[in-house]
Amino acid sequence: MSPHRHRPPDSQHTLTVAYAGGEERRGPVTMGQANMIRCMLRDEPEHINIHDVWPVPQGTRTEAALDALRALAVRHEALRTTFPQAPASAPGSPPREQVVAAEGVFTVTVLDHEELPGDAAGYAESLARRARAERFHLDRDFPLRISLVAVSGEPVFVAMAASHAVADVSALAVLKEEWLILLAGGTLPPPTFLTPLDLATEETTPAGLRKSEASLRYWERIIRTGPQAMFAEPGAEGTEVRAPQLTLRSRRAARALALVAERTGAMPSTVLLTAWCVLVAHRTEQTTCVAAAPTANRHHSRLARSVNTLSQDALLSLDVRVPTFDALLKKAWGAALNAYRHSRFDAVRLWDTIGETTFERGSRFARDVVFNDVSTLPSTVASIAGPSDEKSSDAEPKRGTGAEPEGADSPEPELAWGPEQVLPTRILTFVYATEPLIHLSTWVDPALFKRDEAEGFLTGLVRLLETAATDDVPLASLTEVTGVRPVERGPRWCRVDGCWTSPPLVAETLSEALGGLPVHVTVDGPNESVPQEWALTAYIAAGDTPLTPAEAHTALMDALPGRPGVLAPRRYVIVQDPPAEADRSSAWLRQQILREGTGRDRRM
Repeated sequence: MSPHRHRPPDSQHTLTVAYAGGEERRGPVTMGQANMIRCMLRDEPEHINIHDVWPVPQGTRTEAALDALRALAVRHEALRTTFPQAPASAPGSPPREQVVAAEGVFTVTVLDHEELPGDAAGYAESLARRARAERFHLDRDFPLRISLVAVSGEPVFVAMAASHAVADVSALAVLKEEWLILLAGGTLPPPTFLTPLDLATEETTPAGLRKSEASLRYWERIIRTGPQAMFAEPGAEGTEVRAPQLTLRSRRAARALALVAERTGAMPSTVLLTAWCVLVAHRTEQTTCVAAAPTANRHHSRLARSVNTLSQDALLSLDVRVPTFDALLKKAWGAALNAYRHSRFDAVRLWDTIGETTFERGSRFARDVVFNDVSTLPSTVASIAGPSDEKSSDAEPKRGTGAEPEGADSPEPELAWGPEQVLPTRILTFVYATEPLIHLSTWVDPALFKRDEAEGFLTGLVRLLETAATDDVPLASLTEVTGVRPVERGPRWCRVDGCWTSPPLVAETLSEALGGLPVHVTVDGPNESVPQEWALTAYIAAGDTPLTPAEAHTALMDALPGRPGVLAPRRYVIVQDPPAEADRSSAWLRQQILREGTGRDRRM
């Protein structure tokens, strides 16, 4: 980051803004709030808080900017909401109630300069980004941390960080749009959106509870049968990834997307989602693409403009075992709707369900792929990038390898590298616009994608859309069409229970988890034509150690985080000693068995 972004202001002071005229209310937290508060209590603030920069229209007075912010606080209950800790609750436990104040105050820090740095927007961006690093106190803080950047007293930018407990990226876009309308002298329409308390009431009705239960069953089915990790392959390690941002802008891709939609009758958003999923599945050599879509709840009309944190995942599971792109496109719409219908749930119960299901299956659910299409949400949402705002003067422009479009001044597509961000995913994508150009940013695990491979992946997406624009695409030709090749795992890998796994890696991990006991893992199955019936068996030479299958399974499950290529054996066989011919499976099978079982009887 450039040093000039940290240039101190010539003067700095704090203004206190009072607001009044709201209604005092209280009630339970929403499912989305509970989910996000859980993350806020666990994660570092710079990873979970969000931020944005709002350019101030020229000629705006400071008083007008503050008046518009005051009006937003009165209009949106979320900005007047705190989350008190229940008196009898344990320290660190998430609050269960939200309180909306009728009146209150918030502060705005004014940073006045005689002259801004050459990269003024980058400077404002750095202020907003730094404001994310401090935790919000849920029980008392105003949920926006606001700085007003001025030149000789005239506001130029509003830089802010926001508490994710009351707002998500789309909510900030709504606030920005309404703030600009107020500054332009416009009148905001009466609110017709659900407030957080209204949503909480709806969620606790019998119908709302049934919807949550249905969502839990839907998630359990996918987690029980789908791949435990999309990127189960050599090099995939750890639970957090420091990934650089790669941004694509392409009019070519937008024209191709429109032509595919016209040819097939599908919505452009569904076409783009399908193309993305099939390319991810092709690259990972998976038969199903499992991806999270966090903005699913925003597609309900009463929630589209709600200032709230609604970002609960829709978990998409798309089986790509069809012959052509058009056939997959027909399946994708139904799969997406099914995912959206099951995207409202009790997050605490969901994670309990995930824990129970994965312990029984012997897997570790990995949220490897996140696809966040905000292009159909409020128009200004495209100005807010995902986990770290995509606007950055650090971006390093680089031209793609596609052909130059007719009449263009430069090659297409345009690719630009931006800053790094720590993420708990392997690949994250934000789609900001699909017309008149496709504008998206993606963050990919650099251990799995070298820079040229990441660029090739986005270029391959454009090529797939262009080919599908004029004719159906056989999925068997994806490598030829896109230039994207499936990962090479090598002979130490196989597919078991719908998951890619490495039996030698399973043996190594289990041995390490058991303090170095010798372990051998075999792959058992009736025949190669029914791979889902294949299973792993672990032979453990315990010697004098009083080991049980349940203890072995629990130890391995504790070691699974950050090891997507490790799947627990279906059966644990405890033998007295390792065979003399330790590298031969048949020798292990001849050893005296002390105990055997699935290890799933109970948690230790």
